[in-house]
Amino acid sequence: MKSSEFRLAVQEEFGDAYGRSLLRDLVLPDLGNITGDEALAAGTRPRDVWYALCAAMDVPENRRHGAGLREPRR
Repeated sequence: MKSSEFRLAVQEEFGDAYGRSLLRDLVLPDLGNITGDEALAAGTRPRDVWYALCAAMDVPENRRHGAGLREPRR
């Protein structure tokens, strides 16, 4: 997942303002209790931040593939 795909996925799932707020403020346990923005700044792959954000926000599995991306193979 590219950074641009990540940003689009966050925006499409949560909306622009709320998505930015989540990345800035929500602590993600799956990433060691840091925020999404902190994880990205530290070099964490956008895909890993996306999955951690989805897990923290209880996004259904069928929507975790991300906006603009092909659905995962089953």
